[in-house]
Amino acid sequence: MLAFFWRFLTEYFEVDEDRVRLRLNVYLNNGLSLREIESWWNEALSLPRACFRNHVTDHYPTSSSGKKRNKLPYGVCALRFGSVRILQHIYGAIQEYASFEEPRWLDGPPRNSRAARHRRK
Repeated sequence: MLAFFWRFLTEYFEVDEDRVRLRLNVYLNNGLSLREIESWWNEALSLPRACFRNHVTDHYPTSSSGKKRNKLPYGVCALRFGSVRILQHIYGAIQEYASFEEPRWLDGPPRNSRAARHRRK
């Protein structure tokens, strides 16, 4: 699904790979090194290794107690491309195709009230 989304971004919005950031959430108790997991995602997405940033490794939620093993050997990858304009365009298309309105989607990300207070000072 992520490879499909990346192809969509490059073909329809001409997003350059220099703007892309990938973040992995992986568990390293499955016999694979972080380098091997990165290589797998590189191959799947055809993006350079320089796109990877700040991975989360071996973070077990308190609800799991570490019971589930080897469910996602290559972890989960998040892709960020840094364009509010494109994101709003996608949200607008979803609303149009699904015939509903969600104005909050088009206003951009919610502002952190704490950060807004600091700016006012």
